Amino acid sequence: MEAPLQQLKHPLLDEQSIELWVKREDLLHPAISGNKWRKLKYNLQQARSENKDTLLTFGGAYSNHIAATAAAGQEFGFRTIGIIRGEEHEPLNPTLQFAISRGMQLHYISREQYRLKDDANFLEELSQKYKQPYFIPEGGTNALAVKGCTEIVEDINIAYDYICCACGTGGTIAGIIAVLDGEKQVLGFPALKGGNFLQKEIEALILKYNGKKYSNWQLLTDYHFGGYAKVKPELLDFIYTFQKQHHILLEPIYTGKMFFGLFDLIKQGYFKSGSRIVAIHTGGLQGNAGFKERLGVEV
Repeated sequence: MEAPLQQLKHPLLDEQSIELWVKREDLLHPAISGNKWRKLKYNLQQARSENKDTLLTFGGAYSNHIAATAAAGQEFGFRTIGIIRGEEHEPLNPTLQFAISRGMQLHYISREQYRLKDDANFLEELSQKYKQPYFIPEGGTNALAVKGCTEIVEDINIAYDYICCACGTGGTIAGIIAVLDGEKQVLGFPALKGGNFLQKEIEALILKYNGKKYSNWQLLTDYHFGGYAKVKPELLDFIYTFQKQHHILLEPIYTGKMFFGLFDLIKQGYFKSGSRIVAIHTGGLQGNAGFKERLGVEV
């Protein structure tokens, strides 16, 4: 599996003397793409080493992680259980239809119950109910996920000044920061409103992984477009134009917001002339079908 580098060409980049490269993690696997493959890799190995035959994880109705875990379970011989936030709605959306098609059992819990997803007593109840499964947290983010995400930068074979990625739970950027060990500048683009709360969570993930703290990274929190899964017409226009110009599909939850923010920063002169930037395409394209269905807009 490969995630090649692709250089973007754009008049704005020429004008500012900026090189922008995309690390195509979205091409790693047709169903377990991008950062989801990276996060699951060592968790699957750990589950196997513990002789677990079932993976249990958590997510919302449109979760990339739920879809990827279902696909990974089928491919690598695990039963999968998805604990889904909220009530069941028929017909199922494309994400949940896909998860079921890959053999995942879906169990719906209230939003109040879902808030207990990290509570030890609640997890013990689930463990008893589902016969000691291997637990993977929401979004797939834990220490083993951070380890997997360190590998994102291993095959970048060009010199660069900045590396950028979208942020959800913070696991991907934590892995990138940890492996760079203080080198380069790392920029994260949170998909959630008020994304500054991720600062502490990312620091904690890194500390747990290698016991270190770094200052060569920051979060750009102005590109959430109203909050998680919220969009505005200018974002959708950007995604459509980006696809037309560069022949790269984006989605509006994570990668669309990151690239919008990146081009906006370039326009503002945020990066000095001659900078070389690598942007991580973290996949998540399965969500476009559900987004189209939910909002009736083309992505």
